Amino acid sequence: MAVQDIVKYAFKDTFSVSTVQFEKACTIDHNEQQNAYSIYWIKEGKGTYNIDFEQYQFEDNVLFFLSPGQVFTVDSEQIKTAYKLSFVRDFYCIQTHDKEVACNGILFNNIYETPFVKPCEKDTKKLSFILENLIEEFQQNETAQYDMLQSYLKQFIICAVRVKKENHVIKEDIETRLFKDFSLLVEQNFRTLHSVTAYANRLGVSPKSITKHFQKLGTKTPSDFIKNRILLEAKRQLIYTDKSVKEIAFELGFNDPAYFTRFFTKANSKSPLQFKKEY
Repeated sequence: MAVQDIVKYAFKDTFSVSTVQFEKACTIDHNEQQNAYSIYWIKEGKGTYNIDFEQYQFEDNVLFFLSPGQVFTVDSEQIKTAYKLSFVRDFYCIQTHDKEVACNGILFNNIYETPFVKPCEKDTKKLSFILENLIEEFQQNETAQYDMLQSYLKQFIICAVRVKKENHVIKEDIETRLFKDFSLLVEQNFRTLHSVTAYANRLGVSPKSITKHFQKLGTKTPSDFIKNRILLEAKRQLIYTDKSVKEIAFELGFNDPAYFTRFFTKANSKSPLQFKKEY
């Protein structure tokens, strides 16, 4: 496998499309932490990927979506045709878009959901058509190129959202509003707030109400949700920074590094330093 066989089209370091059309090529050859929003489309191929330390297997024609900060590792892959669309937050102007196609919508920032979506033949043709126009636009040198590229990216994302909605049960917003509000609050505050009560107070509901809501949705408990988000960030920091265990503990809101080590070891059956060494 050879990464150098990937062809890349870019616009001012804010948006790019990479294409792979060689049996010997691969998406990446090392662990990689995402620094942008990325859409991978494995049109022909199969493999095993690790995303945020969870393993996923796929075979032929799948889309998956990664947000900044997520960890992506290739265990094995045989790729014949694949594409990667990558863009920064400023390029896509998410605040102006409908919530379903925004960067905090259905496709992105859902770190606890399966990231893979499988388009049907009809959707594959639509996605291919948009992508062809997108690549053609990259090769133009017109004053309105930014607008055109952004338009094609939005079309691609809208099509991908429809594919996901067709293949996955998307619960009505009223059913999941508390879960989404809780998730967003955890994402913003997990470094400083570790108790369900603290989040319940901010949401203006009781801890018991949040727990019942999670049970109704059939998901993990609120306390496990908080704990898993802290552990995920701890793993990311251990692998992708040179910070000491003590520094990571303080950054994640633990006043006692020894307690953080016990917390991490209990959840992972290995200490932070063992995890860092073995990964």
